Amino acid sequence: MLPETPNGLHVFADGCYEPNSGGGGWAFVAYRDAVEIASGFGGVQNSANNSTELIALLNAAIWINSNAKGEPAVIWSDSIYAIKGCNSWRHIWKNNGWKKIVPKANVRSRTIANSALWKAIDLQLSPNPLVTIAWCKGHFGIEGNERADELAERGRLSIQSGERA
Repeated sequence: MLPETPNGLHVFADGCYEPNSGGGGWAFVAYRDAVEIASGFGGVQNSANNSTELIALLNAAIWINSNAKGEPAVIWSDSIYAIKGCNSWRHIWKNNGWKKIVPKANVRSRTIANSALWKAIDLQLSPNPLVTIAWCKGHFGIEGNERADELAERGRLSIQSGERA
């Protein structure tokens, strides 16, 4: 089952991270009219949970821009960090030269975490106003999110096995 309406293009992005191994995985799954039409996944060494979530979202946006540009699409993520970053913070950071600017004059501006990923995401999302970034509850039986979660774990495990998407 998909959140909202199953019609149209819906892409689910998810990342995972295993602290003991230091490795993570990312995945996206694309559905058109509730039918899976594409997916991708991979593993990342020396990562963190937030970065794998962003890598998944970035790859989802790249896929949309390569395969469905000009078509309204929703990218679903269960990461509040990714959603708020895409919909709010990204625009502020970009206007501030990709720095966090704090109101206290005696505190210097700070670079943002995952700045290279945020810049890459911005490059994909900015020219495509038909893409909406939305939140879905993770591990709640939503088909696309569950499938992306499974593929992200497969991506994480591929680091050891050498499997490719």
